[in-house]
Amino acid sequence: MATLDVRPRLLEALSVLRDRVDAARFPLPLRGAPRARRNRSELLAQLDDYVIPRLRSPQAPLLAVIGGSTGAGKSTLVNSLVGRRVSEAGVLRPTTRTPVLVCHPDDQRWFAGQRVLPQLTRVWVPEQDDGGGHGEGAGADRRAPGEAEYDYEEEAAGGPYGSEQAMPTVRIETDPALPSGLALLDAPDIDSLVAGNRELAAELICAADVWVLVTTAARYADAVPWHLLRTAKEYDVTLVTVLDRVPHQIVTDISARYAEMLHHAGLGQVPRFTIPELPESAGGGSGLLPATAVAALRGWLERHAQDPVARRAAADRTASGVIASLRSRLPALAGAAAAQHAAALRLSGRVEEAYEQAAERVRQEVASGEVLAGDARAHWHGHGSGGRPEELLDALTQGLTSLLACAVEEADERAAESWRRDPAAEDLAEPAAAAAEGAADRIGVTVRRWRRCLEELAEEERGEARGGPGGERAASASPEESAALLAASLLGGRRARTAGENLAELLGAQAALRLCDRGSRLLATYLARALDGERERRLAPLDRLAVPPEQQAELIAALSVLQKETQREMERMREAERVVSG
Repeated sequence: MATLDVRPRLLEALSVLRDRVDAARFPLPLRGAPRARRNRSELLAQLDDYVIPRLRSPQAPLLAVIGGSTGAGKSTLVNSLVGRRVSEAGVLRPTTRTPVLVCHPDDQRWFAGQRVLPQLTRVWVPEQDDGGGHGEGAGADRRAPGEAEYDYEEEAAGGPYGSEQAMPTVRIETDPALPSGLALLDAPDIDSLVAGNRELAAELICAADVWVLVTTAARYADAVPWHLLRTAKEYDVTLVTVLDRVPHQIVTDISARYAEMLHHAGLGQVPRFTIPELPESAGGGSGLLPATAVAALRGWLERHAQDPVARRAAADRTASGVIASLRSRLPALAGAAAAQHAAALRLSGRVEEAYEQAAERVRQEVASGEVLAGDARAHWHGHGSGGRPEELLDALTQGLTSLLACAVEEADERAAESWRRDPAAEDLAEPAAAAAEGAADRIGVTVRRWRRCLEELAEEERGEARGGPGGERAASASPEESAALLAASLLGGRRARTAGENLAELLGAQAALRLCDRGSRLLATYLARALDGERERRLAPLDRLAVPPEQQAELIAALSVLQKETQREMERMREAERVVSG
């Protein structure tokens, strides 16, 4: 795929895919979740910082990111390629806290805005004469609008530019010694002790047209640089390696061993440069190597930056490699998304099941008259011999509250036990338990609301019964009496079978039937409301994680569209080549 010929439909497909990746979430602690989160972040970095910007601006300068382990000599290498000290090199590690981007003055416009690395704040360094150590043209301030002047003393003191809590920045330098069309970026150490530096280094590498991996004679076999090399091979990026600080006595032997390791890793064709150990390599040196030590690497970078064919090939290879890698990376991400959704369904299903059992228990115990027990039963027996209806209502209200509270407590214990056995719920147990606290008080409020509605319903029906047969008796009955009889009829089961008969005598058969029917629906509504409210509270910590059910399908669909657009672009290019050659 040639980026210079890219069409808007491919960019649109990439942008949609990028948004789908950005929307994906992997909050549950499943086995593959940490890797999925890292892959998501890496994908976003590559799409935002490199692929989409490169396709939109194929004529932009070639960006070579200099990366490597602590003490590999990255800053010294950048200084030497530029010909002056633009990045601090020294014995203190990590030296590079703020990434430094160096380009030709004519190319500054490509990096002043948010085209690449949009999450980094630009900090501009005005050109100065060589006596100041930072460039030519004393006092010439070439800052773009909104850029701040860099404070070297702040970084040296570990101030805001270097602090882990500060907003990430990239320091912009320009130098006419660099050829137009080439930019160098000195990245933080990939194995830095500071987590923010490691993350930033990985993100900067994702923005590169060319990866320049720097390692040393002492550390060329370390795991960290080889992980980067394998990643570069997987994504088919344009890669260069630099074996730095090799003692003269063993340069041939070490160089041969490194070449053999690259060959066995399938990276034998990667351009490889060796820099001998020199006095300037030490931390106390000037930070500049002799021009002859870096001439070969500088020549390679200049050819690829200035030769349109080589420059286009380097950028195309990296962009095409990242896009091609999506064929395997997106399904893996979609699989992790499916696992998240399945786990969320499993956890919520166990809570739903526990509360369905609680609801069934409540229905059965209400039907069997279990609420009419203890004090409630005593008040019911005393009701026919002059007991106060308010006391019966109070006892029934308390009995219903206790029944619901016990059912909810049992459901919560059952759900909590099932979550304890599920690793996916490891981070949810404590917030779910906290959400369940105070259930009895909340249920009591709901039951008292039900009681008030029941009393209003009984009063409304009593008022209508006054105009019918037996209206005089209905008019003489107290509102509390009809409400107490209705509550006993609904909650007492066979233990209060005479409550309905008494209600019919009080209001008339038709009115009593109508009232019992409406009261039954009201009871079912409030029972469901009480149980549903507690179930939702138990599920709230899981719901807040926002594991959307459609993210797997959306990722796969976006990949499918991208593959079709990529294939269409390739076919169009082949047809154009046939026309030109024919």
